[in-house]
Amino acid sequence: MLGRDDFAGRWQVLRRIDDRHGAMQGDFTGMAVLNPAGEHGLIYTETGQMRIGAAPVMQAVRRYLWEVAEGLVTVRFEDGRDFHSFAPAGQAAGTDHPCGDDHYTVVYDFTRWPDWRATWDVRGPRKDYTSVTDYRRRVD
Repeated sequence: MLGRDDFAGRWQVLRRIDDRHGAMQGDFTGMAVLNPAGEHGLIYTETGQMRIGAAPVMQAVRRYLWEVAEGLVTVRFEDGRDFHSFAPAGQAAGTDHPCGDDHYTVVYDFTRWPDWRATWDVRGPRKDYTSVTDYRRRVD
């Protein structure tokens, strides 16, 4: 089972988005930095460039709070609201996240550690897409 110190550090991020609702493809390339915070926490900060369909490239930033304890990673939005949780081992589904009438499900894959993947499937009246994010450890 992976712990907080396994995730701490810099990760190259490549995300592919298949937006069925908008009939577009998208991608994100950037960096995720997970900085230790307290005894069990990490601050996840992701920065990079996103392109959806033929739209111009835009800068993207997002931040989450991770708590890693007792074999579970609990992810919260930057303002502390609950997002989801997952067990950092093997290949496992995380908890679902309702967002209004849209529904987010996630599967994490740690079978190729230190490379890992998160696959989100989002469905609802406003959203219909799959997002596959690959993480690769940066050692620079």
